[in-house]
Amino acid sequence: MAQIPEKQVMVVAIDDSDYSTYALEWTLDHLVTPLTNPIFKLVLVHAKPSVSASVGFVGPGAAEVLPIVDADLKRTAVLVIERAREICTKRSVKDIFVETVEGDPRNVLCDAVEKHHASILVVGSHGYGTLKRAVLGSVSDYCAHHAHCTVMIVKKPKTKH
Repeated sequence: MAQIPEKQVMVVAIDDSDYSTYALEWTLDHLVTPLTNPIFKLVLVHAKPSVSASVGFVGPGAAEVLPIVDADLKRTAVLVIERAREICTKRSVKDIFVETVEGDPRNVLCDAVEKHHASILVVGSHGYGTLKRAVLGSVSDYCAHHAHCTVMIVKKPKTKH
């Protein structure tokens, strides 16, 4: 009797940006829901910034600010996950695994690829130009060079004025 092959894993990066939402929706619409039996198991990964990375100072007053920032980051993570689940539910996609990992998104996503043995990583693109990308760093660019799988960068179309 033939063995049913295990589904490949697709890691999709999610955050609180419209670019991330677009990338998730595009992925579901083009690679998951049109198929009666999708070949991918979806793993949605949210990289929650650490409090220390979000607050660039220490000293007097830091002890009062850190718990507030931490609570806000946790609240944002919950909202990101709820929105992603809602998007999946609207498209009748139920077989998903969602995780939030604290850290730099570049490292979190590349680690998730390794952890889940992903065949593909999907990330949204903010569409930064060369200067902004050099200053801010590009998660999608980093992942394209360092993730040990295929990386699909989904760009949100620019609106015409």
